[in-house]
Amino acid sequence: MCGLSGEIRFDGRPADVAAVARMSEVMSDRGPDGSGLWSLGPVALGHRRLKIIDLSDRGAQPMTDSDLGLTAVFNGCLYNYRELREELEGRGYRFFSTSDTEVLVKAFHRWGIDCVDHFKGMFAFAVAERDTGRLTLGRDRLGVKPLYLSQDADRLRFASTLPALLAGTGVDTGIDRVALHHYMTFHSVVPVERTILTGVRKLPPATVRTVEPDGTVTDRRYWQPPYTRSALPDHAGPSPSEWREAVLDRLRVAVRRRMVADVPVGVLLSGGLDSSLIVALLAEEGQAGLSTFSIGFSAAGGERGDEFAYSDLVADEFGTDHHRIPVDDTRLLPALEHAVRAMSEPMVSHDCVAFHLLSQEVSRHVKVVQSGQGADEVFAGYSWYPPLAGVSREDAAVTYAGEFFDRSHGTLAGILSPEYMPERDVSGEFVRRHLAAPGADTALDAALRLDTEVMLVDDPVKRVDNMTMAFGLEARTPFLDHELVELAAACPPDLKIASGGKGVLKDAARGLLPAEIIDRPKGYFPVPAIRHIHGPFLELVRDALTGQAARSRGLFDQPYVDKLLAAPDEHRTTLGANALWQLGLLELWLQAQGV
Repeated sequence: MCGLSGEIRFDGRPADVAAVARMSEVMSDRGPDGSGLWSLGPVALGHRRLKIIDLSDRGAQPMTDSDLGLTAVFNGCLYNYRELREELEGRGYRFFSTSDTEVLVKAFHRWGIDCVDHFKGMFAFAVAERDTGRLTLGRDRLGVKPLYLSQDADRLRFASTLPALLAGTGVDTGIDRVALHHYMTFHSVVPVERTILTGVRKLPPATVRTVEPDGTVTDRRYWQPPYTRSALPDHAGPSPSEWREAVLDRLRVAVRRRMVADVPVGVLLSGGLDSSLIVALLAEEGQAGLSTFSIGFSAAGGERGDEFAYSDLVADEFGTDHHRIPVDDTRLLPALEHAVRAMSEPMVSHDCVAFHLLSQEVSRHVKVVQSGQGADEVFAGYSWYPPLAGVSREDAAVTYAGEFFDRSHGTLAGILSPEYMPERDVSGEFVRRHLAAPGADTALDAALRLDTEVMLVDDPVKRVDNMTMAFGLEARTPFLDHELVELAAACPPDLKIASGGKGVLKDAARGLLPAEIIDRPKGYFPVPAIRHIHGPFLELVRDALTGQAARSRGLFDQPYVDKLLAAPDEHRTTLGANALWQLGLLELWLQAQGV
């Protein structure tokens, strides 16, 4: 896992290597173990390295294979790189390193853009072809690894983070009104390709983009599982027990794949079903002395701030080397400000700061961790899924919006300033189009597809990447193994929403985990001081929303802001998030980015 950057020019001028160097330097936290720059005419590539596989300098990037005429930068991990290397060696390729980056280069030479069909892992990459001047960008199936873009008539720039693009300068930092509508409506999610800034876009997941020297762009979307029963895999029959065994088998493979590393691998253990199941399967694999990590905060607003009782239970059950990380409020405010600066996009979820502080501590012990993110979207663990179970496809969008949207289009008109308010309900239109698309049998199937392809990518997955990589920590997510996601997509939705959600996963866990873990109430990373804003946190938000920068920008109706500030804990979104924090976080992020 690393940070990549680059530029390709279309105007006949050489690439701006200095701009690429600035972009690369901003990402030093993502890659503290090394850096590199490469340029050839109109193309330049930059890289910051975190050494996980092949710790020698032979694995350094940008990586050039002069015989093949290819130079690449890569962020992520190809979990099946050893198998691919063996296959490529059988086809006559010779290797100078033991890195997965070199496997990517050879695979690209062998299969072209179809190389992604052979990859099992998380990745974003750029490959420059010496002889054609062509540049190819690619992103993994579930968007675990980010890739941000800024393009005009003269050039295209790209980087692993949005702040890196800003460091290159020349980016239109105006507010994208459609993205702002999504942020305020779609639970702070801004779907690809947009970001909150007009001049920055995202390469969609499961996409390979070919950029010709004249600026012509061609996209290939290479993966989208059908959410239909016709997609049932041969080995999984219709009975619940067969589904349970199939899910457990695929998850075993996913967890095993993510142990590939030349450094130790730990686990972020919340004490919930998902992370606990990862620990159980690693113990089943014979992993002794596994390092596990849990975090907790001070209580606030009558809400408990830790789940140590559950994580301790799992750690004791499997004999892990467990690290409890209690955080008092004196550490929380500075960490919050640093976490906001580390965000590639504004992310409202209060567990961002939890992941940030957890990552800071974990990075002192290991460089790689497995994490349970993605299970709720893939296996239907959220509260808004059961109401969709009996709804027709025609009524799916109305039900989904009622359960998930923070507010209606009409209500938003009283919150945003008129110049930032789109005339149409662009968020509602987006969801209606997505839910109505073919390839899903039921309304619940369509909602799970929407959340897996959109919400998952641009909320929890992005959150984990940004907060862990702020400390050079690589997070791997077995529940986002694409073969497991394919299986889950084909699984009948009633098996997923059973037992209060994630029913088939809970059944798979029985016999592996204590019942107290499987049948416990659903938990989150609790950060009460942000859910219940008071004291210095309230003053931070107040300053952000009433200062000169916010007043000049004028995003929000000032009387509405004043109302929230007067009663900071009374106003909640549909899912119970703090409405004041949603506004304040956006302004805090914009000001942190200097826009």
